[in-house]
Amino acid sequence: MKTICPQRISFKLSYLFVFAFLIIIASCSKDANILTEVEDAVTVDTEEMNNDNSNDDTSNDDSSDNTDIPTTGAVVFNQDFTLDATRSVANYILSQSDYNQFLEGEGDLKQVVEKAYQYFKDDFDYIIILSVEAVKPPDLFFGRSTLVQNQVQGLGSSTYNNSAAYGSAGKLKSIIYMPRTEYIKSGPFLHEIAHSWGNKGIIPTTVGGHWGYASVAGQLGGFDEIEDLGNNTYQGKLNGQNGFGAFANGGNSVVYGDLELYAMGLIGANELEPIQVAVNPEGTQTYGQFTADTIETYTAQDLISDHGARVPSAADSQKAFKALTVVISTEAISQEKMEEVTSNLDNFSRQAAPDATWGNTKNFWLATKEKATFDFTIAQENIK
Repeated sequence: MKTICPQRISFKLSYLFVFAFLIIIASCSKDANILTEVEDAVTVDTEEMNNDNSNDDTSNDDSSDNTDIPTTGAVVFNQDFTLDATRSVANYILSQSDYNQFLEGEGDLKQVVEKAYQYFKDDFDYIIILSVEAVKPPDLFFGRSTLVQNQVQGLGSSTYNNSAAYGSAGKLKSIIYMPRTEYIKSGPFLHEIAHSWGNKGIIPTTVGGHWGYASVAGQLGGFDEIEDLGNNTYQGKLNGQNGFGAFANGGNSVVYGDLELYAMGLIGANELEPIQVAVNPEGTQTYGQFTADTIETYTAQDLISDHGARVPSAADSQKAFKALTVVISTEAISQEKMEEVTSNLDNFSRQAAPDATWGNTKNFWLATKEKATFDFTIAQENIK
């Protein structure tokens, strides 16, 4: 790849060529100074390069090196796709109609993923797509996890791999979309990550994909304590308080439950406490109260008997995950917004507690009880 200077001057006389050449050098140097003021950005317009070399059979070769891309600073790959100076988030500028599709819950994930793979290698377990809405559109979800593959056995689901449909050769596991960048901090980011493993049918539920009325007490819902009120009525509690969520609990303020940690491959079956599951539950008008025919208990051995042992085991499972974050917008996002996003990504990925701005909010390392990590850094070797 190379930096392309926009000046194009035609010359007929050789003695004028030398004079014009000096002008071009001065002009390009001026452009370089402008780019330096924008955090040392470098323009790498591969689409224009390919158009200029349309008769070259190697112009679309994805194996091109990145030797002309600086190792620090922002990178302008294309006028609509840039990498920030911290090398942790890309900004993809969409048309208003394409952007609006995401706000209606029908955004083209492939469009974003394929754009990212034009410039980045297939090195990411997750691709995180964020809109820049100040408030969530009223009829839109807080977040959605689109699973690309499952290679884990013993969780109640068959294995499959649809990564090729998104341009991945088998690395990509999930695509997460959230309409606000702030949800990295407040949630449901931890919740959407948890969907990579649960609930795929490892325990019965009336709340599809979530734990529902069960003693999981995690990101995908559930209580940690249950009180029998008589007449087949029960009060579910969480952290000593009446009430719990059947779908979710408390955004990023809640750590992963033990069944979630088991499904993620972070603890073994020997560390999993028995799980209580309500049979035919129905919620009441009182928060956390529900009726049920009975309460059944599932031990770790019951889960293994029903679904087989988790493969790979906790000893062999992946514990370090890498993600590419793409912020979509209709115009280049402000420096203030970029700094907010990169700060939250830094806090989320720390192998330590987040800084004071996060209060009691948990990052991935804390939520996994210090057993796994999440990395947003785009290293030089991740760039094509």
